[in-house]
Amino acid sequence: MPHDRLDAILLSEIADLTAAGTDKGTESVITDVMPPTGGLGRRYVLAGGDIGYLRMNSNSYLGLSHHPAVVEAEEQATRRFGVGPGAVRFISGTYQPHVDLESTLAGFHGRGAAILYSSAYAAVVSTLASLVTPETVVFSDALNHNCIINALRLARPAARHVYSHLDYDGLVEGLSGAGADGRRAVIVTDGVFSMRGDFADLASLAEIARENDSLFEENVVLVVDDSHGVGAFGATGRGTEEETGGAADILIGTLGKAFGVNGGYVVGAEAVIRYVRERGPMYIYSNPITVGEAAAAQASINILTSSEGTELLAHLRDMTKRFESGLLDLGMETIPGPHPVVPLMVRDTGRTKAIVTALHEAGILATGLSFPVVPAGDEEIRFQVNADHTPCDIDYVLEILGAQA
Repeated sequence: MPHDRLDAILLSEIADLTAAGTDKGTESVITDVMPPTGGLGRRYVLAGGDIGYLRMNSNSYLGLSHHPAVVEAEEQATRRFGVGPGAVRFISGTYQPHVDLESTLAGFHGRGAAILYSSAYAAVVSTLASLVTPETVVFSDALNHNCIINALRLARPAARHVYSHLDYDGLVEGLSGAGADGRRAVIVTDGVFSMRGDFADLASLAEIARENDSLFEENVVLVVDDSHGVGAFGATGRGTEEETGGAADILIGTLGKAFGVNGGYVVGAEAVIRYVRERGPMYIYSNPITVGEAAAAQASINILTSSEGTELLAHLRDMTKRFESGLLDLGMETIPGPHPVVPLMVRDTGRTKAIVTALHEAGILATGLSFPVVPAGDEEIRFQVNADHTPCDIDYVLEILGAQA
């Protein structure tokens, strides 16, 4: 069936995005990976070329994607169980490594149970769609990730209140007047905010939930998506909970960032996890991560909880401080903080693209973020420091940025 008229409309909208400078552009295709050498970290070869690029836009905060023990664990499990699960979990797609990993994640976070998903995005959408009822009032931080925004659209709560970023006075005010609007309240927030590297004060949020709990017949529940926090943040990598001393009622994490693999998960009380296993659409109707991925993630957690993990976290913190201090020494604007997301606040779309281009020409991969991904006026380059970056890597990026100052 022809759809030429639709094609014309879609191409026109794409042209508008390009003209506004808000299109994503052509994706870089990695064709090879060069091992670390001569004091430099790993380099990535792109299609159409043969030079190696320093990647400063990777979520693999601990650099575990290439760790020999992680790769070997995935290879061994794949040889034994095959490359795919063959079914959704409740039919016949559950394997022992899935169960073992869920047990490890529950223990890692000090929770009663855990459940795996194909991605953290799926974990967020499925969890909120399961727990938010037509009689639920939701309170959401204004800078929460897109997965939370879309999950709440799907969930259709009785009311949704968006409080200004990290404005807990505004949150308290909203809670105090919402008791008549629903039987249940859900406060949902990112742990670490992915575009800025700042983070929620979970101790304060947990206290706010406790203080207002009696206003709602079915409690106030704190849900935290800490995908950028778990594994890379806190003294032992337990994420924003560890960094701030607060605890979520329901914690959502990812295996695809600091742990270097793929997939998402939820940890919480046994009753909650059992319920979302029964009701979560992205769990019931979607395949899980592969058995190889589950085994690889298990190996990553084993590394993190060992002395090697302690060293990786210490090096990650050192490289983050080195880069952040270097930006400030150059007179550039950033949002200071201990998390390895280090934004360079450019606050102009055209200038952001120009700096990203200059970095690319110098062999550095970095991602510029403009409206509507970030609010207008918050245009930035999001740098992500990894534990496999070296001092030479960090200093080289700062050298190139200095020429753009």
